[in-house]
Order: sequence, then structure tokens, then C-alpha cells
Amino acid sequence: MRQTISAQNAPAAIGPYCHAKLAGGLLFTSGQLGLDPATGELREGVEAQARQSLENLGAVLSAAGMSYGDVVKTTVFLANMEDFGAVNAVYAGYFPDDPPARSCVAVKTLPKGGLVEIEIVAAQG
Repeated sequence: MRQTISAQNAPAAIGPYCHAKLAGGLLFTSGQLGLDPATGELREGVEAQARQSLENLGAVLSAAGMSYGDVVKTTVFLANMEDFGAVNAVYAGYFPDDPPARSCVAVKTLPKGGLVEIEIVAAQG
């Protein structure tokens, strides 16, 4: 059984997809840019976008009845790998103990000219 998760406190999807799917106790999210949910605009700078991306993911987790502690895997997409350290500093604040497995890749471009996009997989219980 699959369940679509929509979070009111996360920005609306900018394409034909949903915030997340819950299937078999696993939550798979779409990538979240650093979009302000109130305005739909990107935050200014990579640190602010990383923080907003993680806040948006927090809203999706909450809508699914989960928290950051349930996250088992993340994928971070960077428009510039030189931002790795700055994003790491923000990221560490959301996963201070027992962080999830993570991949980080540089991409040519991100939607809306974003600097960072993050997606997660979380497990219930």
C-alpha cells in the first residue's frame, strides 16, 4: 500500500510530482530546494537554501508522522561542489547524532537556479 504525503508547510511541487510517498514503512521524498513556502522564492545564498531545504523536509516528515531521527538516507545535490563545506555545516545541525547515510553529488544545474537540493528516505519506527 502506498500513501501520498502532502505537507502544508512545504512549498508546492513545481512539477508533476508529490512531496513524498510512504510505502511499507519507508518514506521517499522528492528533492526539496531552498524555496520559502510562503513566497515560492529561493532563499539567498547556499547556507540559507540548505537550511530551508531541510526545514521543508522537516515539514514533509512531520506530515508523515516522522522526524529527522527517522531519516536513514539522504542525497544532496549541489550546483557547485565548492559549497560542500558550507552545506555540511548546516546539515550537521539537523543530524547531530547518528547521522543517516548520505550521498552528495555535483550537478550541472538545479531547478529554478537553486544551489542545493536534498531528498531523503526515512523509516517508521
